[in-house]
Amino acid sequence: MEPNWLEEDELTTWHHVVQLFMLLPTALDRQLRDEAGIPHAYYMIMAILSEQPDRSMRMTELAKNTGTTTSRLSHAAATLEERGWLRREACASDKRGQTARLTDEGMAAVAAAAPGHVAEVRRLLFDHLSPDENEQLRAILAKVLPTLKA
Repeated sequence: MEPNWLEEDELTTWHHVVQLFMLLPTALDRQLRDEAGIPHAYYMIMAILSEQPDRSMRMTELAKNTGTTTSRLSHAAATLEERGWLRREACASDKRGQTARLTDEGMAAVAAAAPGHVAEVRRLLFDHLSPDENEQLRAILAKVLPTLKA
């Protein structure tokens, strides 16, 4: 059966998406390493935890929310624990599971890194979009992301 090849306009869009996925994480990682001394992946772990009411989340859920595997998250958590920014605890509802909790020191680190990170996100993405384009992008991503998280 013949593949359903991408049309020219779809191919152009796809190339832009691939470039965005490759270049944006690298740029964000560079900014955070230079200014805060942490990789983007570690910042996202701490940022997601900082947004939780008790600054904690089950490790499996945190892996899903950060788009990583549980083994990569475990490695990152170990490094963050060494810095005193995160603590892993037994899950209260399931003794086999673990919960990651952002410490006060971790909250301070993410709060210190956030202004520079937000400025870079604005500079690289949102400064180039109108409010309508931002809404369109959000709607498009809301359609596509669930297929990747399944």
